[in-house]
Order: sequence, then C-alpha cells, then structure tokens
Amino acid sequence: MKIGDKVRFLSEVGGGVVKGFRGKDTVLVEDADGFDIPMLTRECVVIDTDDYNMKHKSTVSSSPKPLEPSKPVKPVISTVRPAEVRGGDTLNVFLAFVPEDVKMISQTPFEAYLVNDSNYYLYYTYLSAEGKAWKNRSHGLIEPNTKLFLEGFTKDALNEMEHVAVQVVPFKDDKTFMMKPAVSVELRIDTVKFYKLHTFRDSDFFEEPALIYDIVTNDVAVKQVFVAAEEIQTVLLQKKDQSKPRSQPIIKRGGNNEILEIDLHINELLDDTKGMSNAEILGYQLDKFREVMEANKNKREQKIVFIHGKGDGVLRKALLDELRSKYSTCRSQDASFQEYGFGATMITIK
Repeated sequence: MKIGDKVRFLSEVGGGVVKGFRGKDTVLVEDADGFDIPMLTRECVVIDTDDYNMKHKSTVSSSPKPLEPSKPVKPVISTVRPAEVRGGDTLNVFLAFVPEDVKMISQTPFEAYLVNDSNYYLYYTYLSAEGKAWKNRSHGLIEPNTKLFLEGFTKDALNEMEHVAVQVVPFKDDKTFMMKPAVSVELRIDTVKFYKLHTFRDSDFFEEPALIYDIVTNDVAVKQVFVAAEEIQTVLLQKKDQSKPRSQPIIKRGGNNEILEIDLHINELLDDTKGMSNAEILGYQLDKFREVMEANKNKREQKIVFIHGKGDGVLRKALLDELRSKYSTCRSQDASFQEYGFGATMITIK
C-alpha cells in the first residue's frame, strides 16, 4: 500500500485515496468530502493502484511539489450502529498492555490497548508525563464494546511510561442517552512488572495474557494513584519535623535486668502513613530499631524485646539481617510465646 492507492474499509462503510501514513500502523485516507481519515492499515484493502500516475509525475517534474496545508481530520463514526449489550450502559474502561510473545518476556515488544467495555463511544487521549508537561501518545475515537490499539513499544521506552494519563469523553451517536462525566485519570505504571511473567494474566478481552489497569469501573473513575517523588519527600520531612512516635519504650520491672519493649508496628510509631510505600514503612521501622540498639549497645546483658508481629516475616528477617551485620556480638531469640505470641524477638546486648 502506498500513496495514491484507492482503498476501501473492511469493517466500515467507506474508503478513499491514500494520502499519507502516520506511524507504522495507521494510514491517512482522503474520503469523498476531502477529509483525511486515520485508519489502521490492516482495516484497509487496496482496490486500485496508481502506479502509472506516480511514475508519470516523478518523470515529468523533478522539482518538489509545494506542501499543501494539512486538512482537518474528521473523527470517524461508522454508519453501521454497533450492537448494544445488556448492562453496557455502565461505563467500564481499561488500559491494557499485551506482550507480543509472552514466552520471551525478557525480550518481547509490547502493545498498548484501550478497552471500551460499554455501549458508549469514547473520545480519548492517552498521555505520558515529561516532567510537569505531557506528551500525547495517542488520541481519537473508540467505538462501543471494542478494544483499540494505541501503540507498540519495546522495553527501551518504559522509562517514558512510569506516569501516564487517560482522558475519555463518553457519548452515544444518533440517539438519546444518559450523560456520563468526562474522565481524566493518572496512573503510575510499575515498569518492573513488564519483566515478570506472572503479572500478565488471562482476561475476557485478549487471547493472550495481559497487564490491565482500571480507568473507569462501574461508572466510577479510579482514584489517581500517582504520587510524585517530591510529594513523598515533603511528607517524610514533615513527619521528621512534626510527627513523634506514639509508642515509647515500656520498662518492665523484674529480675536482675530491666526489659525494654519496643513495638515496631507502624500504626504504633506514626499517626499517619498516607503516601508511604511498603519500602518506606519498612525503612522507618528499621530506623527505630537502629535508634534503640545504638542507645543501648554499651549496656551489657540489657534485654530488649522488639514486637514486630507475625505477618509475612519481612520485618523480622530485616531485623535479624541488621543484627548480624552491625551487632554480631548480640544474642537473639524468640521472645516468650505466652507474653508475645509468635510476633516478637528478644535481643540481649553482649
């Protein structure tokens, strides 16, 4: 397919003359009204080629043809009204990433799709952040109950996609409908997931496993989950300046030595953990552990009970690793089960 060919559309009524290309997968087709219509290449079939005129024009004139002003792009709504499905008047929209070869997850390129699981047309934009500015990656119209290819990319482009946004305006054509609000949702894309096979799962929308992010679920736009690094830093600085740990060491009397109890549950250390990731919470708990150990490292035979909870064992393992690397002379053991259950470790300073 090349400029000058006459084509018709496979899944819609219409066609025209190829005037240019946009990317590797989209062709611009000039219709009878003089509008350039963007259409996927695979949705077009050539019905007449213009080989003779193309060759003739190139031999008659060697001077370049002046560029014509770009023509307005007319959004295409199929003349065949899509069939509506029961329950489809509830808006559900998803952003999906599909590996081209899931068996080669470390090397394969990926495809991005917008999934419109509703009876509404959607005008959409798909954007990625560049600092405080935005880059348009794809925009256009998606028909009801369809998925639309947005772009293909390799892992080299993942750094550009950590902060993306999808905006949609729902409507119906040639009929009355219940108006839906326009939606603008920002997402933080965990690019590490593109290296893990198990994050791509089966769905109703693709034959291949896909990584799917919710944009709108049952008419409700998902909460914006992107938190800028500057905001996290501000929150942490505020906590250091203003927040004081609610839990202080409790001294238990009895025996030859006083036993210090330190509760490392984060809700006992901080009043508010909003905006903190799991890694930041763990780091705060370890800072508290180090603070107590440094304050007591010269008190021989001092016993300290750190209450960490049973959980999945991440905090306990981190404490023991810290103990082996920085306080190797100290002795550790499980604290009394009768008093603390399985969620506490006793350390004796040596």
